[in-house]
Amino acid sequence: MTPSPDTQGPLRLGIAGLGTVGVGVLRAIQRHGALLGRRAGRDVVVTAVSARDRSRDRGVRLGDYGWEDDATALAARDDVDVVVELIGGHDGPALALVEAAIAAGKDVVTANKALLAHHGQRLAEAAEAAGAAIRFEAAVAGGIPVVKALTEGLAGNEITRVMGVMNGTCNYILTRMERAGLTYDEVFAEAQALGYLEADPTLDVGGIDAGHKLALLAAIAFGTRVDFDAMMMEGIERITIDDIEQAADMGFRIKLLGVARMSGRGLEQRMSPCLVPAASPLGQLENAMNMVVLEGDAVGRVTLGGAGAGEGPTASAVMSDILDLARGTRLSTFGQPASGLAPAPAASQPTPAPYYLRLTLQDKPGALAKIATVLGDAGISIDRMRQYGHADTSTAPVLIVTHKTGRGALDHAISQMAGTGVLSGTPVAIRIEDV
Repeated sequence: MTPSPDTQGPLRLGIAGLGTVGVGVLRAIQRHGALLGRRAGRDVVVTAVSARDRSRDRGVRLGDYGWEDDATALAARDDVDVVVELIGGHDGPALALVEAAIAAGKDVVTANKALLAHHGQRLAEAAEAAGAAIRFEAAVAGGIPVVKALTEGLAGNEITRVMGVMNGTCNYILTRMERAGLTYDEVFAEAQALGYLEADPTLDVGGIDAGHKLALLAAIAFGTRVDFDAMMMEGIERITIDDIEQAADMGFRIKLLGVARMSGRGLEQRMSPCLVPAASPLGQLENAMNMVVLEGDAVGRVTLGGAGAGEGPTASAVMSDILDLARGTRLSTFGQPASGLAPAPAASQPTPAPYYLRLTLQDKPGALAKIATVLGDAGISIDRMRQYGHADTSTAPVLIVTHKTGRGALDHAISQMAGTGVLSGTPVAIRIEDV
């Protein structure tokens, strides 16, 4: 813990980045200034801002604030107590600003998950040495207060698992495919036209954005250093409408699901498409919403859901961190001193689970028996199997649900199927997660 700030004068903010979230923070302060002051016990004011284009009309008043063309200049201003970094990106101006703020002994509030996923340990150690705080509620799951839940509300628990849907764009795409019966490519084009996707769409559909968030939650939950590079990651690009329809036929829905858990194998961090029971809270999650499930030894299971992005929800999370600093609430970046965070050995394989396996076989006698033999030789038993109607008389789509198995064994079996002479196309394997 570091000493509480003087709570007599106003808390003065310098905001870098006036995009959707930055404008949302300014609106919140301009609309609710008196309310914020009562809740914090001191005024919360903006003294300076920075953005790339000074002339752009953003729909909020800017004339009362100092302007800096160079965001790092906010860190040097005597009238700024807290730097609010809303630029984005894991390097460049965002990293330079946060480093400058810490060097100046100023607290930082950020919504930048990529920055912390790549540089979080180093920045947290620097902040501790400088007596500064880094707060990042808005970096994970938008308006859902999951960072605060882990660092404060559930601090008395040993966390056993963290999981959730943490990218609203992916959830929108999968929901839209299911509801409208559209292909992935069709819905991807829709989402791009609506502006739902990042400039680099792989950040969303490839699971990278959600992986950044999971890496931060795992560090808090298990007291380890952030290790984004150890994340097992797979996006939703290979999910077809057939997978979605056949999963629904068995009582499941497909979600891009992040899971982190500590086991004898090491720290397991996975971001990948999974089947979840349609009746579960995660299975019922619709459109661009997020949901995070936290499991602790004392509390059991806690489920938090809400909007994971957008001006209002993300600005709400930023304001939560600002008010904590205004009240004098100061925590270590990842819930405990960064110097005490240990590197975690990464699990080489995920824990065993049932798998959904979709195959297209040549429609000839003995084809299915050969596949069953390959699975049996790999130690994989079959729980359920279905063959669907098909217009092409030369091939037959087959769906298999396995009993629990290791992913390594399944991958080996899939590689052996190529030598059977009965396989047409590439098999699709999707984990079935116990939620």
